[in-house]
Amino acid sequence: MLTSIAGKSVIVTGGSKGIGRGIAEIFAAQGATVMIAARGEEAAQLAVAEIEAAGGTAAYHLTDVADWDSVQEMVAATVSAFGGVDILCANAGIFPQVKMVDMSPDDWDHVMSVNLKSSFLCVKACIPLFEKAGKGRVVLTSSITGPVTGYPGWAHYGASKSGQLGFLKTAAMELARYNTTINAVLPGNIMTEGLAGLGQDYLDAMAASIPLKRLGAVADIGNAALFFASDEAGYVTGQQIVVDGGQILPESLDAIGEI
Repeated sequence: MLTSIAGKSVIVTGGSKGIGRGIAEIFAAQGATVMIAARGEEAAQLAVAEIEAAGGTAAYHLTDVADWDSVQEMVAATVSAFGGVDILCANAGIFPQVKMVDMSPDDWDHVMSVNLKSSFLCVKACIPLFEKAGKGRVVLTSSITGPVTGYPGWAHYGASKSGQLGFLKTAAMELARYNTTINAVLPGNIMTEGLAGLGQDYLDAMAASIPLKRLGAVADIGNAALFFASDEAGYVTGQQIVVDGGQILPESLDAIGEI
């Protein structure tokens, strides 16, 4: 059991729903104080209420993670509420499905801003706090889509998630001077509201292509993020871990049939 999270201040961007909500709940259950950064107030309020009902401590701040001023305000609000920022979970992301023939340049730019630019902005905004504290942790939520696999309709999403890993490597070197680590979790198909919106046929097809024969849970990603954020992972930086039930391993669907 990791015990080093208790009392730490954590920002989880995109923390009101899906994987971000799972990360927020896992950290709060381990005794961290959690700031949920999100666009929608109703979902953010609900997430905070349910975390507090379970005995955790949380707050929310309405944030546009692609906007520098908004990100700075989010960090300032976290310092005001919890005294600082020990851990940043840069999780916010969108995945609208549209094939390139129908994708506009604005569609591309929007996904890049929310998924990739936001990682840079959030890390940059936290650097002064990591420097002051003499330590810190950053966990990025990337994906298997882009860095490892591809899927029609997600060229922009895949590029943004691959871009996070390029950012990760140099960021790890630059953050080291502040005794701060940065690592990434690459989820496979995790059961969230957004994934459910893709339809039952998609969910069934994805489950059939996974050796463990099921979709992942948001807690699976939260637990991986928890390790990267812990003191126990203090000598791990610039790394990535795939959490996908083995989805990227088979050479073909025939290989799944042999299991």
